[in-house]
Amino acid sequence: MRIAIFSDSWFPYVSGVVNSIDTFRDELGKQGHEVFIFAPSYRDQEPEAGVFRFPALPAPTNSGFALALPFAPRVGRLLRELAVDIVHCHSPFLLGGVGARWARHLRIPLVFTHHTLYDLYTHYVPLFPGLAKRAVLGFARRFCNGCDLVITPTRVVAERLDRLGVTAPLRAIPTGVKLHEFQGTDPKWLRTRLGIPDSEKIILCVARLGREKNLELVLRSFSLIQRKVPDSHLVLVGLGPLRDELARQAAESGLGNRVHFLDRVLTRQEIANCYAGADLFLFASVTETQGMIVNEAQAAGLPVVAVRAFGVAEMVDEGEDGFLTEPEAESLAGAAVSVLTDGELRARLQEGARRAALCISSEAVARELALTYRELVDGKLVVPARGVTAEVD
Repeated sequence: MRIAIFSDSWFPYVSGVVNSIDTFRDELGKQGHEVFIFAPSYRDQEPEAGVFRFPALPAPTNSGFALALPFAPRVGRLLRELAVDIVHCHSPFLLGGVGARWARHLRIPLVFTHHTLYDLYTHYVPLFPGLAKRAVLGFARRFCNGCDLVITPTRVVAERLDRLGVTAPLRAIPTGVKLHEFQGTDPKWLRTRLGIPDSEKIILCVARLGREKNLELVLRSFSLIQRKVPDSHLVLVGLGPLRDELARQAAESGLGNRVHFLDRVLTRQEIANCYAGADLFLFASVTETQGMIVNEAQAAGLPVVAVRAFGVAEMVDEGEDGFLTEPEAESLAGAAVSVLTDGELRARLQEGARRAALCISSEAVARELALTYRELVDGKLVVPARGVTAEVD
């Protein structure tokens, strides 16, 4: 099959959405399908085969993100020339709207992946966030209902869309993990780079340094962890607007020399090395539709302690590969201390994490996605019946 992907983000910008698209593109390509990407332009980008760029402007509230100008009269002709079988949008906004319009015009099956709980990101709208939240919920519902299929990374997100009033067919297909990336890692890489002795514990958090990732809670939790495990370090891997604020908070709490930032773009190998070199993965975000970062930690055999929320709650098996807690510093810290101070427990969770990762290998989930595409093209898509309930507040 030939699949056209429309996304409001693509390399060189790095995000969970970008990583998801890239993972599926690679695996679908290996299985004999052709994937074409329609995405914004970025300054100093390198040309890439199969990637078609729209002119774009820098986003005023999100450094490094580009806002595509959704005007491209040649898109329809290009989709015809590429003989596209499926249009798959990964955003309901700018380029997602372009892809949806042309899919309907050309009568090509339209798929949308609902990656993000958009209403939980309205803090990036400087004025009237309450109004923005209601508007975003309504817009997302209308976009979903104009699609032939809506994919969600987890069942809990599908259930949320059902409550919101989405009547389009829903199917949960997670983003898979490239398990081979976590083989042959260098467990010493992170300690060597940061100068952390082998005898001391490393708590890792990989996340965009933005408000939605709840990193202030991670810092408060680490402050409590330090009282019980004084030889521990917190390593934050990611870029984002809160970097300086988080560094200031760490310094003011007296933890400046115990909190480390890896705030540059890392290769996939370097990220895998970070997981391999840590003792525990700590995650406090409450906005994840899946929590791909959690799955990557599991692939590296890293126990996870995370806040029980949305997709992450579906990805952690309590007591088997990690622990889920309430969104409170005391709860998060207590679970983390238990794992860090009990070697037998940590070893058991490590094995459980590796087993969990096997269930969502990128090869397996890409095969499921391809079969779903085929069902849609052949008019044989079957989805469970469900009722529609009241709109989410």
